[in-house]
Amino acid sequence: MSTSFSDLELDALREIANVGSGTAATALSSMTGVAIDLSVPVAKALPLADAVEALGSPEDEAIAVVLPVAGDVPGLMLLVFSPESGAVLCGLLGVDPDSEFATSALGEIGNILGCAYVGALGTMTGIAFDPAPPQVVRDMLGAVASSAFVAALGGAETAILLDSDLVFEDAACSFACVYVPSSDGVHEVLARLGLGG
Repeated sequence: MSTSFSDLELDALREIANVGSGTAATALSSMTGVAIDLSVPVAKALPLADAVEALGSPEDEAIAVVLPVAGDVPGLMLLVFSPESGAVLCGLLGVDPDSEFATSALGEIGNILGCAYVGALGTMTGIAFDPAPPQVVRDMLGAVASSAFVAALGGAETAILLDSDLVFEDAACSFACVYVPSSDGVHEVLARLGLGG
């Protein structure tokens, strides 16, 4: 199966990400009362192994929000934050990053972000998606990514990687979002957009 995508196809994926970012920024702004700007400067479709490698060193500590997605094209949404970015996001919600409430706070932010991206994908493609409740995992990046994808997806080959920047007041953080549809789901998404197939 080809994992090579044209500029037009990548532009379409980037546009979906930008629509999702706008929805997520509005939801986070409403929740926190703080004006938030969320952008997705990078959108790539990569072989799954390359997408995992692009997240960083396997030995890096990471906080991941895992969002299983059911529906017409099942898959998995994985949002990955560094501990520093996780602390910034906890601060946004007024939560101590070392407290017992940090996990649920990051889970809620990950849920808003993941559902916004999946919602934009569904709106623009007509594909029905049904995100499940998120799980928050803190471990080395390699362990987080491999266990999440292997457990959920088995034979998936292609991932959509979104590098995102979130800016509010005098703070900023970045995170990566990886959407992995099962089987040849990326091609189904592009076909529904009138591209590839």
